Amino acid sequence: MTNIDSTVLSFNDLSLSIPIIKALKNVGYESPSPIQAKIIPFVMAGRDVIGQAQTGTGKTAAFALPLLSKINLRLTTPQILVLTPTRELAIQVSEAFQRYAKFLNGFHVLPIYGGQEYGVQLRQLKRGVHIVVGTPGRVMDHMRRGTLKMENLTCLVLDEADEMLRMGFIDDVEWVLKQLPKQRQIALFSATIPTPIRNISKKYLNKPEQITIEAKSITADTVRQRYVLVNRREKLDSLTTILESMTFNAIIIFVRTKVTTVELSEKLAARGFACATLNGDITQKLREQTIKRLKSGKLDMLIATDVAARGLDVKRISHVINYDIPNDPEAYTHRIGRTGRMGCEGETILFVTPREKHLLRIIEKGTSKKIERMSMPTAEVINQERIQRFKQSITNTLEVNDNQLFRKIIKEYQNETGYSAISIATALAKLSKGNEPFLISEKKKGERKHNSFGEKGKSKQARPERGMERFRIEVGINHDVKASNIVGVISNEAGVESRYIKNVTIHKDYTTLDLPNEMPRNIFNMLKKVWICGKQLNISYLSEKLKTKNKKRKKPSSKKKKHTKSKRKRSRKRT
Repeated sequence: MTNIDSTVLSFNDLSLSIPIIKALKNVGYESPSPIQAKIIPFVMAGRDVIGQAQTGTGKTAAFALPLLSKINLRLTTPQILVLTPTRELAIQVSEAFQRYAKFLNGFHVLPIYGGQEYGVQLRQLKRGVHIVVGTPGRVMDHMRRGTLKMENLTCLVLDEADEMLRMGFIDDVEWVLKQLPKQRQIALFSATIPTPIRNISKKYLNKPEQITIEAKSITADTVRQRYVLVNRREKLDSLTTILESMTFNAIIIFVRTKVTTVELSEKLAARGFACATLNGDITQKLREQTIKRLKSGKLDMLIATDVAARGLDVKRISHVINYDIPNDPEAYTHRIGRTGRMGCEGETILFVTPREKHLLRIIEKGTSKKIERMSMPTAEVINQERIQRFKQSITNTLEVNDNQLFRKIIKEYQNETGYSAISIATALAKLSKGNEPFLISEKKKGERKHNSFGEKGKSKQARPERGMERFRIEVGINHDVKASNIVGVISNEAGVESRYIKNVTIHKDYTTLDLPNEMPRNIFNMLKKVWICGKQLNISYLSEKLKTKNKKRKKPSSKKKKHTKSKRKRSRKRT
């Protein structure tokens, strides 16, 4: 086992190339994080490594910095391949490579993922790239087409391997590993090391050095974690109250489904909050624009699904609200990892309904951290915050230099009417706020005791859950398809979190499954054309199939009735 100098204090001590050191100074990085200090020497030495660490620890830089230091810019075929579970993370990692390679002239990195036109990717691959970052399915497609060549590959990075396992990509990952040159370096990063991941490391990695960064070393200490107990019907009102009571820089509100992102955004907009949505239906161009606005301060509030939980790195995010509780500790960790990054302080609030208390206990056990319970802000707190915001808006307006016209009008009005300046300002304030009360009164206690926590006694197979719809795809047992294949391809191509792909039932020549309802037409049409196991999905609504079958069944029965009726008439005439 190679020894590492634990006294590493700066990036200068890690044998990185001069352009990379220059780029680090440019972005303001002074000293390496624990995982960077431990991983970089091994990667620089060409060793296979396993890095076990949670999100927000700086692992992207841990492999990007040394690999860039060794890159050969004269070669135009890929030297490094990074596999990621989601397109969002692929883009994030690509951006990181680009940022660290600022002073490497002629450097090219290319993200490739499902949902993007092949033409764009093919042109850039033909032009020549040094590093490819992609999702397993799209990488496999390019390798099979011969458009992604591996002969000059020196290193493969598996980023968030446990997530790829959870999303059903592990077979795809192993297929890629089999195509690699014999002489290559592998760096595997994962929050956990389950048995399938360990088996892959034993099979394909050469005497890897394993580096584990304990949970206590991540930024969790800089994040205040709280939860609030709410009735499902009162979640929106509770969210509004909390937003009104606190001061935040930028905030992400996590929900379960794409539909909810839109609905919640509309409802918050109606209540005076400006926000944007981030989900799997958003085009890549719009997604990038939204994140850019969030980073620049032009946008302060984002409503997002778990699609945004991985790979989103915006330092100014001060708060994360889990409007819908995640189903497991890992998802929770990734969500709250969007704040409190790189030593900054952050705050998270978790909404828990009475029926979700068991999920709270699971999260606390999985994260080994007790989450603090919070009380709903009082009317006094909210009113004080409203007053402060109103005062600040006055200050902001006074600092603008183009108020001369209004100054002139007010002076004229004062001379004409004799009202004092304070009386006029008061009237204008009242006018600006409309008829709605500016301050609120304390709510009376004794809300309704009953709840609306969903229907009881429903069979999971009998009908889809609330918010879900059943679909049919034209691939089944006869085509050697597995549930993991189906979940993986739909998750990656449609941007649907695997946990929301439910009740996958494989029949001989077709499969039924449940997906979040109100699927956008463009996503639906795209899934029709997706191939798996040599077959197009050709997805359709199961209800439509059933309607068609029922129509076919009804036709002969109606004819029968008419025939019987005519028989009766003839028999009556005879008598």
